[in-house]
Formats: sequence, structure tokens, C-alpha cells
Amino acid sequence: MLGWCECYGSCDDDSLYEDFPVEKKPFSLPSPLPQWPQGQGFATGKIRLGEIEVIKITKFSEIWSCVPLRGKERGVTFYKPVEIPDGYFCLGHYSQQNDAQLRGYVLVAKDISTTKHRGDQVQGSTSDSPALIKPLSYSLVWSANSRINGQGYIWLPNAPAGYKPMGFAVTIESDEPDLEEDEFQIWNTRPCKRGMFCKGVPVGTFFCSRNKSSKDELNIACLKNLDSSLHAMPNLDQVHALIKHYGPTLFFHPDEVYLPSSVSWFFENGALLYKEGRDKGVDIDSKGLNLPGGGWNDGKFWLDLPDENENSDYLKCGNIESAELYVHIKPALGGSFTDIAMWIFCPFNGPATLKAGILNFSFNRLGQHVGDWEHFTLRLSNFTGELWSAYFSEHSGGEWLDASELEFIEGNKPIVYSSKSGHASFPHPGCYIQGSTKLRIGVRNDCAKSKYFMDSSTKYQIIAAEYLGDGNFTEPHWLQYMREWGPTIVYDSRSELEKILKHLPFFIRFSVENLVEIFPTELCGEEGPTGPKEKDNWVGDERQKWRSSSLWTSPGGVRVCACVYVISL
Repeated sequence: MLGWCECYGSCDDDSLYEDFPVEKKPFSLPSPLPQWPQGQGFATGKIRLGEIEVIKITKFSEIWSCVPLRGKERGVTFYKPVEIPDGYFCLGHYSQQNDAQLRGYVLVAKDISTTKHRGDQVQGSTSDSPALIKPLSYSLVWSANSRINGQGYIWLPNAPAGYKPMGFAVTIESDEPDLEEDEFQIWNTRPCKRGMFCKGVPVGTFFCSRNKSSKDELNIACLKNLDSSLHAMPNLDQVHALIKHYGPTLFFHPDEVYLPSSVSWFFENGALLYKEGRDKGVDIDSKGLNLPGGGWNDGKFWLDLPDENENSDYLKCGNIESAELYVHIKPALGGSFTDIAMWIFCPFNGPATLKAGILNFSFNRLGQHVGDWEHFTLRLSNFTGELWSAYFSEHSGGEWLDASELEFIEGNKPIVYSSKSGHASFPHPGCYIQGSTKLRIGVRNDCAKSKYFMDSSTKYQIIAAEYLGDGNFTEPHWLQYMREWGPTIVYDSRSELEKILKHLPFFIRFSVENLVEIFPTELCGEEGPTGPKEKDNWVGDERQKWRSSSLWTSPGGVRVCACVYVISL
């Protein structure tokens, strides 16, 4: 659950709100979607989750909006889904911030528990009760006044025993609007447990509460996919079509020295495998066949550059002509989305540059390490095949951005910028500071277009797609190498910082010393980086730079309470 708005007020205090009359147009991708290759359930517009079938509604009718005059929040607007097909029921209303382009969805559901589908693998459907029913009643949660929109009311459906509401309803009429003034928060929602094997499906509705505490039991739930077949995931032909259509162009900085290469080029041009207790490294087969496979990172093996300076420097610079994106395809959010994670390999990560106000200081060694794995991820809706969002990995964190916030090239292909020396991914050109934005002190991540770029829609290799099963392709042997792709490095970071500190004003000097601990771990030394399959996001969801303190999920086996609303406009 991600919090993004606070409102204050009572039912009869209209001085706290101003109107937000601007009508927002829905976002659409730059180009129309193509006709995807034929498959099982991908891009058919509907997904079976066991006893229910859901479709995604992206067309809305505005109900009510408000903007608090206190604080920096731009307020919220509430919408109801429209053009719902016969037989489907609304599970809740949609809400988003007023300063964002209209971009969202709400799932509507139909009970299919009495319909037999050949090949279905449904679990937990032992009850004779319907999967969807009307709520018993509604409880008023909050109300407030807006000058033009009038009074708005938020309601929670009261579900029978054994059922759970998926969201709230919003109206502009009520018989009992008498609520005391109070702080009120609104969040968008997501399943608490997320990853390749997790079953939580976001409904697209919002959550609201007067209480900030994450300890209280939440009164709405997410959906749960009980169909283990994941029939809505794309087949291999559809995966290739998706990459061809959406594959980003990856730009490196014009002053980049340490460019990417293919893994095989790295092996063929001098990379060595070292083992604990041995002084000399051994050559590596071009496919990595002599690398130890499986197991875990026990620290007994690592890769390194050749001893000769000339060959070592040559290998550090990479070979962009040989480079390709290594692609992992996996289910996301209960199989309602597909994640296309694209990994890029660079033989070497360059030294960092510290920015303190208007001053810049280049380190000699801090930040350097052998073997750099970075990635970015596209998240696609399995209802339509539409690009929904993209994740940009930035050192120890990263950021999800909606498709409406991306920069595109050649139709619907996003642009990804790789930062100079460190190869972190960013959505736009510029200088990104990792450290303290308030004090304007941190590590520079410089991004810009250049002649150094890669088109991932053509230069890629699918290395894993576990949900497709065996027989579609073979994972490369080097992917099973779970040890370190570089030697352990311990920097004398204090020594390098002392050379810089003496040139800074006293107040900045103190800040830099204290900010070292929040810099990327490369600045203080680290074990050699591991490969893609050892990263926690290989199976789990991507890590974000910020998180709400409150997360939520659906209790196992709950049945869905279908909210049927009558809205007076």
C-alpha cells in the first residue's frame, strides 16, 4: 500500500478545499498496439483467477474531487469504472492525484465457478457459496465538502462472513454526513507479497483511513490467483513480439570509458577463474562450461582480469559491438502482468565522482570493481499486452515509473540512460545525485545520449523463462555460476576522502564524513558482484528507493464481496 495523499476537513467546513476543474485526458502510448501472435490467454482482455474471471477497465467517469489548502498535496479525484460488460461486477472505485495524467485501471469480476474449463488447475474452490455477492450494506468512512463538486462521501462495503471487500465506493449523496474534523489519508494499493511465485493480484482500487498506523488490520483485500496454469502469460512467440515492439534503446554517456560486452567476449579475451587456495587463475571456456555451477556464493570462487596491464585495460573497456541484453521473463502480480527484466554486463565499473554543491571531485579508485551487472525491467499488462511501467535499477535501489513518465523513441520503445562509469539506469538525461539532495552532496550519476547505444529490441538473448517449462530454450551455463564475478575489494576510502575534505568548507566537511555510510557500498569496498540469478529480484519483486510503512495483502482463501454501486451525479 503506497500512501500519497492526506486530506483534512469535516462535512461542513468548505473553507479547507478548493476546486480542481482541469479535466485530465487519459494517457496512451505513442503508437497503437500491434496484433500479437496467437496464444493461450495472453492479451485476450480477460484473466481467470480460479472461481472468478476479471477484466481490466480503464475508462472512468469522474465522481468527485477535492484539494486541501493545507500542505503541499494537490488533492485527489475519485472515479467510477464505466462500460462494464454484462455479467461483471465492480470491485471498487479508482482514485489518483490531481497533478498526474489520468492513468489507472480497476478490475471487474464475474463468477465462473459453475463453468468448467478444460485444462484449468483451480485450487481452494471447495465451497458451494458463490464467489461474488452483493455487500450487506455500506458504512460511511469519511466525507468532505468541495465548492463546485459539493459534498463527497467514501463508503466501505460490509461483507457477509467469509467475504472481503476489494475497495471503497464514492458518492456525492448521503443521509448521514455527520463526521468530526479529522486527518484522512488515501493510498493506492498493491499486494504485500510480490514476486515470481506470489499469487496476489492488485485490483486497482484505493484504500483510505484516518489512522497512519500499519498495525491495524486492513478492511480490504487483494485478489488471489488460484489458477496455477498462468494461462494469461505470453508464449515464446508472443515474448519475442513484445521485445521487438517495446525493446528499449540503452544510451551510454558520451564520455563513457567502461562500455558493456557480451559474457562470451569477456571470457574469450582474458577473464580468469580463481579458486580459494590457488595463486593463478585459469582461462574460462567461451560458454562458461568450466565454471562451477549451482550451489550458492560460498566465496571459494571468483573471476578477475588478467595480470598483464595491457590486456587488463583492454578488457576493462568492454566491447559494445558484441554486447547484448540478457532477458529474464517472469510472472508478476499473480500472473496479471509480465515482467521483462533486461540485464546488461560490463566487464568493469569505473571510479565515482563526488558532488558537493558546485564542486566536483573525482576519486582515483573508490567505486571501481570488476564485473558489473545492471538491469531494467518492463512491466506489461497481460490483459492487453500494453506497457504499463518500467523499473530503473540504480545501484542498491531503483524506481518504478508509469509509462506516462517515460521517454520514447521509434514508437513505443522507451529510452534508458546508463550513468557514466557506474552504469545505473535512469529514465531521462541529466545528473542524478545519490546521497543527500537536501545538502546537495553525493555521488554523481551523469546520463546523456551519445553514439554509444544498444537497441534491445534486436540485440538480446532470452536466458530464462521458468513459467514456460523445459524445452523452449536452454539456460546458458554461466547463468548457473552463483559465485562472484569480481574479486573482493577493500578500499581505503578514508584516505581518499581526506584528500578532498581539506578543500571543502567546514560545514560540508562534516556532512561528507557522515554521508559516506549512505553512499553505494562500492565506495567503502565490497565483495565481488554476483550474477543475475543471485540477486533477490530474480525471484522477488524489484526494490524501490522508498516504501510506505504500510503494506497489505489478502488473507488466504477469502471470497470476494462484489460492490454494486448506485452513483448520483
